Amino acid sequence: MPATDTILLSSELKLVHRLDQRFFALLDAIAQTGSINRAASTAGYSYKGAWMLLESAGNLVNGALIETVTGGKGGGGTRLTPAAVELLAVWRELQRRNLEFLHRQEAWLNQLPALAGLLRRMAMKTSARNQFAGVISAIDTGPVTTQVTVTIAGAQEIVATMTTTAANRLKIKIGGNAIALIKSSAVVLVTDFSGFALSARNQFEGTVSRVERGAVSSLVVLTLPGGACMTASLTNDAVDALSLAVGQTATAVFKAYAVMVAVQQE
Repeated sequence: MPATDTILLSSELKLVHRLDQRFFALLDAIAQTGSINRAASTAGYSYKGAWMLLESAGNLVNGALIETVTGGKGGGGTRLTPAAVELLAVWRELQRRNLEFLHRQEAWLNQLPALAGLLRRMAMKTSARNQFAGVISAIDTGPVTTQVTVTIAGAQEIVATMTTTAANRLKIKIGGNAIALIKSSAVVLVTDFSGFALSARNQFEGTVSRVERGAVSSLVVLTLPGGACMTASLTNDAVDALSLAVGQTATAVFKAYAVMVAVQQE
């Protein structure tokens, strides 16, 4: 059972600094298939790479880890030596004990709700570059769509629009913790409104704090009042047209439909 079953904690076990999960997956695959070739493919090794690893590990334990079986109903194959079987059994037991340890430590962390909440927010993996933790401060429910306001650092309010079905499924409630996610490609930067007003619900004025220029596009980071950072992905032509530079004032604009809301499920 892998240690990644825990939510807040994880660890990587290694024996003698080199025998890791992938190595033991190779041993297990050999035991299951009776073939180094098939086992190497299962564990993500080349045939040559699997042999080199097995030979190197065998040197560490002062004995062969596999042996060739000839003849028989299946026409022969490869099997683990008793030493390898024992090593694999020890690894499985270590994995079990490690997971028990992680669960105990996670139970302790869960007694510190503020820290546990912070770690859970950081643990979520998503491709959205803009992620803002906050509290749901307003909900406007309609027959088809629901508008949700998430208040983030600096009393900034991000408004998201979702279907009412989605809002009910998420069990959204006032005062609940939430994360607002916005892809950088959905953020438009405006440096001069020239007297016009935009229909986009979310508009945040800030200061350009970083411009990372690539071959075709650039990432522009805007620091908002309160310290939150908003990232926009723009073409290099757009960056040049706006003459964007560090220290310049700009407004990040994005539609409420572009905002995804994540809510911790109980």
